[in-house]
Amino acid sequence: MTEPAGAATPTLSFGPFTVTPHERLVTRDGVTVPLGAKAFDALIALMSRPNEVVSKWDLIAQVWPGMNVDEANLRFHVAALRKALGDGKDGARYITTLSGRGYCFVAPISRGDIPALRRPAPAMELPPVKLPNRLQRMIGRDEVVAAISDKLLTSRFVTIIGPGGVGKTAVAIAIAHDLLETFSDAAHFVDLAALSDPDLVITSILLMLGLPAQSDDPLPALLAHLRDKRMLLILDNCEHVIGAAASLAVEIFHAAPHVHILATSREALRVEGEQVYRLAPLAVPPEDSRLTAAAAQSYPALQLFLERASAGGARIVLDDANAAIVAQICRKLDGMALAIELAAGRVEAYGLAQTAALLDDRLNLLWHGQRTAPPRQKTLQATLDWSYGLLSDVERLVLRRLAVFAGHFTIDAALEVVPDEHIDRGRLFDAVDSLVAKSMVAPRPIGAMMRYRLLDTTRAYLLELEPYDAALAARHALYYQRWLERAGTTWAIVPNADERAVHFSALHNVRAALEWCFGAGGDASIGVALAAAAAPIFLAMSLLIECRRWSERALVAIDRASRDSGEEMHLQAALGLTLMFTRGGSEAARSALSRSLAIARARDDEINQLQLLGRMHIFHERMGEFDAALNYAQQSVSVAKSLGDAASIALAHSLLGVSLHLAGEHRDALKVVELAWNGPGTERVSTVYGFDHRNRAGITLARELWLQGSPADALTLARQTVAEAAQMDHPITLCIALIWAVSIDLWSGDLEGAEENIDRFIAHAQSRSMGPYLAVGRGVKGELAIRRGDAAGGVETIKASLRELHEAGYELLTTTFNIALAQGLLKLGQIEQSAILVDDAIRLVEQSGDHIYMPELLRMKGNVQLHMPEPRIDDAEACLLQSLKLSRNKGAKGWELRSAIDLAQLLAERRRSRNARLLLESALEGFAEGSDTADIRSAADLLGRLARE
Repeated sequence: MTEPAGAATPTLSFGPFTVTPHERLVTRDGVTVPLGAKAFDALIALMSRPNEVVSKWDLIAQVWPGMNVDEANLRFHVAALRKALGDGKDGARYITTLSGRGYCFVAPISRGDIPALRRPAPAMELPPVKLPNRLQRMIGRDEVVAAISDKLLTSRFVTIIGPGGVGKTAVAIAIAHDLLETFSDAAHFVDLAALSDPDLVITSILLMLGLPAQSDDPLPALLAHLRDKRMLLILDNCEHVIGAAASLAVEIFHAAPHVHILATSREALRVEGEQVYRLAPLAVPPEDSRLTAAAAQSYPALQLFLERASAGGARIVLDDANAAIVAQICRKLDGMALAIELAAGRVEAYGLAQTAALLDDRLNLLWHGQRTAPPRQKTLQATLDWSYGLLSDVERLVLRRLAVFAGHFTIDAALEVVPDEHIDRGRLFDAVDSLVAKSMVAPRPIGAMMRYRLLDTTRAYLLELEPYDAALAARHALYYQRWLERAGTTWAIVPNADERAVHFSALHNVRAALEWCFGAGGDASIGVALAAAAAPIFLAMSLLIECRRWSERALVAIDRASRDSGEEMHLQAALGLTLMFTRGGSEAARSALSRSLAIARARDDEINQLQLLGRMHIFHERMGEFDAALNYAQQSVSVAKSLGDAASIALAHSLLGVSLHLAGEHRDALKVVELAWNGPGTERVSTVYGFDHRNRAGITLARELWLQGSPADALTLARQTVAEAAQMDHPITLCIALIWAVSIDLWSGDLEGAEENIDRFIAHAQSRSMGPYLAVGRGVKGELAIRRGDAAGGVETIKASLRELHEAGYELLTTTFNIALAQGLLKLGQIEQSAILVDDAIRLVEQSGDHIYMPELLRMKGNVQLHMPEPRIDDAEACLLQSLKLSRNKGAKGWELRSAIDLAQLLAERRRSRNARLLLESALEGFAEGSDTADIRSAADLLGRLARE
C-alpha cells in the first residue's frame, strides 16, 4: 500500500501507541501489537487524514486497491483494529464511526518530537440502540469478549454455555455493544427467561423485531424477514426452552446467511453450525497461605468482590489477612459472578468474617443435600439458598410471594397482589426496597415506569422451595384482569409497534395467570374473565393464534351461569375474528360472531353491538356476500346514531361508505367516505377490528375520486393513505391500503406503479404469513402479465390464485380477477370460455352485490360478442350502451369513458363518426383539470382520428 504524504517521518504516535509505517509495525509501550495486514492498512489510511471523515468506499479503495470488496470485509477489519487498540475501553477513543458516512481517526497524532497534528474532533454521538446497558466495568472478561467476538464473526453462530450466575448474559451484552458498528447498529436482544411455553420463543422474536405473529406457523414469515438482513441476534437464557430455541436457531442460521446468532444457555443447543464457548468462572487464588494482598488483587474474582462490596457501602482495607478471607469466599463460590456479587452485598451489614462464616454454613448444608445435582448447579443453588437465609422473615415472605410474577411487574402490581393480613403495604414497600438493594429483585425502567423482576434462577429456586398458594395466584390473576380491563381498550389505539412493545412484558404475567386459571387447582371462572379482558391486547399486538387459543379454552370452561354474559360475548367476538383472519371464512367464525352479536343485542349493549356489526360486516365482505355486508353497515349507522358520539358515527360511516362503494352507489359513497376520512371522530387510529377503518375509508375515497373523474387527486390520496398505514406499523392495514392503491394504478394504466405496490404488498404478506393476501398478490401479477402480452402465463396464474382464494373463503376480489381472466382468454382466442366466464361473473354480481364492476362486465361482454366467429354487432352495441348508461346513472366517470371509447370505435366502424365524436366529447366532460390516464389519452387519440375523417 502506498504510504500517505509525510510518511518519511520515522514514526507516528497516538496515545500509548507508536506506528512505524515502513516496518508495518505497531507497538504499545514497546510491546508489538498483533495486527492483520488489512487492519494495519486501514489504520494508516485513517491516520493519514486525522479528524476527517473517510468514506467507506474511499477506505476500501485504499486498503484493497483495484479490487471489488464487500463492505462487510471492511467492517470486520475495522472491528479487529479497534479491538486490538482497545478502542472504547477505559475512556480511550481512537476511531469513530459515523453511520452512513464512514470512519474518522480522532486521536491526536505526533510525528517524532512534533506536537499533535490536530486537535481531536469533538465526540460524535452514536445513534441509540435497542440493547440492555452493558456493565460500566466488566472485570476479567476482556479476553473472553474478544475471543467470542472473533468466533462469532467467522462462524456466525456461537452459544455461550455455563452455569447460572457465571455471567453469560453480561458477556453477551458486552459483545453486542462491541460489534454494533460491525452490524450497523442492527442488533436485537431477546430475553427468553420469562417464557414458560416453548411455543412462545418465536413469538418473542417476532415482537422484538416489530413483527406480529399472524398465522399457525409464523416461522416462514420470520425467515422471510431475516433472509436478506445483516444483523446480530442474541437469544438469552435458552436453557428452559432449549428444544424450541435450538430448532429456531438452526432454521435462522441456514435461511439467513447474513444473520449472526449469539445464544446463552446452561447447555449447548447441539445443532448444526453451532460453535460452543464454555464460559469459565472468574479466576480465583489457589489455596496458598502465602497469598499477599498485592497478589490477591490480580485475580478477577477478588477484584469483583472488592468492587461490589465497596459499591454496597462496605469499607475494606485489604491486607494480607483479610485478602485470605476474601480468597476463601471466592473459592467457596467457585468464581461465580452472581454469587460473588450477592456475597459482597452482605459485607456492609455483616462484615467480612461473618459473611464468610454464614456462607460456609449454608453452602455445606446444601452440598450434602444435592449429591446427584450437576456440578454447575450446586454452587448457584447454594448461593441462592444462602442469600435467602440472610433475609429477614418479612423479606423472605415478600420474596416468595413475588415469585408469582412471571417477568416484569410494577410496584402497583406488587401492592395489589402481595399484601394480606400478614403483610401490609408499608412493610411491602420497605421489603421491596431492601430486596432491590440486596440484588434479589432487579429493577429496570421500561418507558416512564420502573419495573421489577426476579432473576429466572431466583424465581425457580423460590418456587421449588415453596410454590405459591391458590389465594396468591387468584389475587395475581384478578389484578391482571382488572389491569387489562383498564388498559386493554387503549392498546388498540397505540399508534406503532414500538409503543405497543413497551407493554409486552405484562403479557408474561397474563399468560402465567391464564395457565394457572385453566390448570389443575386453578379458578376457571377467573380465567374466563381474564381471557375476555386479554382479547383486545392480543388483537392489538396481532397475536391472533394466541388470542384464538385462550378464547377457545375459556369458552370450553365457561359455566352455565356465565352463558349470555359479557365475558362470553367478548370471547365469541375474539374467536370469530381470529378464526376469520387465520382460517378464512369458516362456519365456525360465522357462528362465533353471530353468537356474540346475539348476546350484545340481548344485553342492549350498543357499544359492543357496533363493534360486532363491524366484524360481521368485515366477515361477509371477505366472503363475497356484499349485500349482507351492506345490511350490517346500515344497522351500524342506526346503532351509532343511538350512541351519538362522533367516533362511533365515524366508524359506521366507514363501514357504510365501503359497502356503498362496492355496491356501485358512487355519489352516496363519496359523501359517506369523505366523512369517515376527515369528519368528526376520525382523529384516533384504532386496530380493535383487525385494522384501521379510517385508513380504509381513505383508500376507498381515493378509488371513488378516480371513478368520479379526479384521477390526480385519487393518486395523491392513495399515496397518503399508504404512507399513514406504514407509519402505523400495522400489517393488515398497510396491505389493505396497498391492494386498493394497486387497483388505482391498474385503472390508470400505470403498470410500473402497480408492480411496485404489489411487490411491496407481497413482501409484507410473505413476511407475516398472510396466505390469502399472497394469493391476491399472485393474482395481480397474473393480470400484469396479461397486460404486458403474456396472456397464457397470466391466465394460468389467475386461475391458480382464484382456486386458493376460493378454498380460503376469500371472495372480495373474485370479480376483479374474473374480469382480468376474461381479458386474458380473449387475447388467447378462447372466445367461448371468455363469454361463459363473463356471463357467470354477471350472475355472481347480481347475487352477491358488488355492482361496482357491473359496467365493466357489460363492456367486456360487448367486446366478447364482437370477437365471436360471427360477430354479434347489434348485441355488442346494446351491451356497450347499457354499460354507458349504467355508468352515467351511478356517476362513474371512469367506467363511462371506457365504455364510450369502445362504443365510439364501433360506431366509427359503422360509419357513424359524428355520433362517435359527440359521444367521446361528452364522456370527457367533467374530468378534473390536468387529469391524465391511459383511457383519457386513448380517447384523445381516437377523437383526433375521427376529426381527420
